[in-house]
Amino acid sequence: MMKLSKMHVLVSLAIVQMTAMAQEAAQAPAGQMEVVTVTAQRRAENIRDVPVSVSAIKAEKLDILLSGGQDIRVLAGKTPSLNVESSTGRVFPRFYIRGYGNADFAVFASQPVSLIYDDVVQENPILKGYPMFDLANVEVLRGPQGTLFGRNTPAGVVKFESAKPSLRGVEGFYNVSYATNNTVNLEAAANVPLSKEWALRVSTLRQHRDDYVDNTFTGQKDAMEGYNEHAERVQVLYQPNGTFNTLFNVHQRKTTGSSRLFRANIIKKGTNTFVDGFDPEKIAINGQEGQELKTQGANMRMSWDLGAHKLYSITGYETVAKYNSRGDIDGGNPADFPAVPFQVETAAFVPDIKQYSQEFRVESKYTGPMNWQAGVYYFDEKAVAGQDNFNVAGTRTTRVKSQQKNEAWALFGSVNYAVSDAFTLRGGLRYTEDKKDFDTLETIGTTLVGPKSVSESKDKVNWDLSGTYKLSNDVSAYARYATGFRAPSIAAASTSVPITVADAETITSIEAGVKADLWNRRARATLSVYDYDVKNQQLTVVGGNSNVTKLVNAAKTKGRGIEGEIEGFITNDFKVSASASYNFTEIRDPSLSVNKCAQCTVQDPINASGRVVIDGNALPQAPKWIVNLNARYNYPLAEGNLFVVTDWSYRSKVNFFLYEAVEFTGAPMTEGGLRVGYNWSGGKYEVAAFARNITDQRRITGAIDFNNLTGFVNEPRQFGVQFKGSF
Repeated sequence: MMKLSKMHVLVSLAIVQMTAMAQEAAQAPAGQMEVVTVTAQRRAENIRDVPVSVSAIKAEKLDILLSGGQDIRVLAGKTPSLNVESSTGRVFPRFYIRGYGNADFAVFASQPVSLIYDDVVQENPILKGYPMFDLANVEVLRGPQGTLFGRNTPAGVVKFESAKPSLRGVEGFYNVSYATNNTVNLEAAANVPLSKEWALRVSTLRQHRDDYVDNTFTGQKDAMEGYNEHAERVQVLYQPNGTFNTLFNVHQRKTTGSSRLFRANIIKKGTNTFVDGFDPEKIAINGQEGQELKTQGANMRMSWDLGAHKLYSITGYETVAKYNSRGDIDGGNPADFPAVPFQVETAAFVPDIKQYSQEFRVESKYTGPMNWQAGVYYFDEKAVAGQDNFNVAGTRTTRVKSQQKNEAWALFGSVNYAVSDAFTLRGGLRYTEDKKDFDTLETIGTTLVGPKSVSESKDKVNWDLSGTYKLSNDVSAYARYATGFRAPSIAAASTSVPITVADAETITSIEAGVKADLWNRRARATLSVYDYDVKNQQLTVVGGNSNVTKLVNAAKTKGRGIEGEIEGFITNDFKVSASASYNFTEIRDPSLSVNKCAQCTVQDPINASGRVVIDGNALPQAPKWIVNLNARYNYPLAEGNLFVVTDWSYRSKVNFFLYEAVEFTGAPMTEGGLRVGYNWSGGKYEVAAFARNITDQRRITGAIDFNNLTGFVNEPRQFGVQFKGSF
């Protein structure tokens, strides 16, 4: 495996090479890369000057990814070191950065990747699935980000920023596509100045797909895999002068449709491929399935320009008003017995989740070498959720309903100091207190094991230190040392497992990199290497002969890797980009073991208790390799432009669970897209035909291990047409 010393050599060589390339750059006034501005350090900065491994996704790339009605999981593998998956479909995504994430599917689950939408932390996993529409940009910040950002960010941050209202004038767009299985995707926005001081922006999303999977057990055609989604956002800007502004944001989401389809015994014994004759458009289940979700939220962001300082206030309120997700977890029916050893049908439900957050932050605007920012953050959440189990007749047999109250607050600050014109130091500090109170509110048909209530409290100081050195006007190198923290997590009791608690986890991370504009800004390249240690990493033990989950801590987890991105113009009309990441993760805890699966071929040692020893295994859903290739060719015409765009992403194999088993190892996956179109009137109108997963490669992307060889699969090939217009 690649050691850190070797990584340092790679960085040094890359710095020398990029510096030479930049200094030898030929003059090329046309086809230059635009300057990418990010807010990774809570200030607007050129991405080249930020001492963090960060990727930005915006404009056409976002449009291409979302053209066929995809949800937030479409970001998986689209930037280095990022994976997104779900065993609950569109409504409950799980994020992983540099292999570091959480596979827990419980409503109370905590994730080490923080999702921030319009400066407000979306803490509950259900909130993290809010659709992407009318966005200004998406930023993926890798590595611990706890000094400046909200909560639970030891792995990194995925940051969304909506397009904002403007006083410039009336403007907007509409974007509609129609694709396979009557998939309709409609996105639209309108910006309307109401006066010299007020502006309104209204954005909407409508998505639909017909059911297309037959249930061969009931004989119903086109029974499942459809969805209906709509989301709205209304923003109002008040800007009476150049020193003060307020941005109000109200948004909601409503989703109905199929839950994730669990397909019994689709994995061939002794392999990680489909059984012979598998048809992804057919399933045989006897249970009920489906999901419904409604979320609402509002935030208010205010800023005051006080000359040498700027003051910010960010108030956020998010709520899950309704959530029900019911699935036939065994993935089969009684007619398959003994292939389906026992019937399991469950439903997760949420009657209420409320989250309130408040941040006050002040930043300096000095003209000298030093600038700083500092703030205070408060978070309060109350969540009520539970799980029902059902028998073959569809009658509820058991219920466990719980409540979690989570209160946290933090003080934070950072300082930038320009030691010279070329060298800048940055340092940050954050103190956090976090408290959780967990109570079992109701049990039906089951006797609670262990205590009914649990309380956990933790405080922690985290810090980071980084330096950026400009090797030339076009090339900079950086190094960063950072720590991170995730508060204790609590898992609800089940029919046979008591409430379990995972202690707080901490991370220590070191990374270094180089960022360069090349050939007179005709190209841009980045390279970063990293090494991290996680102490007491929170892991979720799922299944293993029974339908239960519980939390454990691993003594230590190691991670290291390398990430690179390059994009540029081959000619003024031909643009290409490529990125790749290598992520190595390893659990280091000889004492940690888990229950094994019912029917799979385990590859790890079995201890005297018949449990699987997971020491030395990679983390779940952590591919070693992620690779992306993209190209766009533009052919100018008198009245407009013809264009062809293609994008390809690859991820290597992944473990679905903490142990390694032949059947529960996801095979490598490659997905490609193609888009051919024409735009005219200066880009005001555009029509295009597109295809997603163009090779129709089908893969098992997740599994259920306690019952049989049950799995779920990726999205099928999709063809469609799209029309866009702006005004």
